[in-house]
Amino acid sequence: MNTKGIRREKIHYRIRKKISGTGQKPRLSVFRSNTAVYLQLIDDESGKTITAASTKDKDVAAQAGTKSEKAKQAGAAIARKAAELGVTAAVFDRGGYLYHGRVKAAAEGAREGGLQF
Repeated sequence: MNTKGIRREKIHYRIRKKISGTGQKPRLSVFRSNTAVYLQLIDDESGKTITAASTKDKDVAAQAGTKSEKAKQAGAAIARKAAELGVTAAVFDRGGYLYHGRVKAAAEGAREGGLQF
């Protein structure tokens, strides 16, 4: 793995030592690839993913816009899915990425969708 990837993983491990999700307040995990943003609500107590959304989902991918705008739509989509399951609060896990750009847009989209963290 390249040095940037190793650095990000170290930061992610450092973050994960401090935060974890429960059934009532799951962890909103962000993974950012070159082309897409993937979001998951994870219950760390049972080790299960509650729900997930990404910029590759049909409803988000059909929209026109920049990668950041699509990340915001994916954040709103996961907030909708969480509301359907009765989840109103989450712990944000930025995945070792800086809280900037697509990661920030995804978080803002989730907040606007009604998810609190």
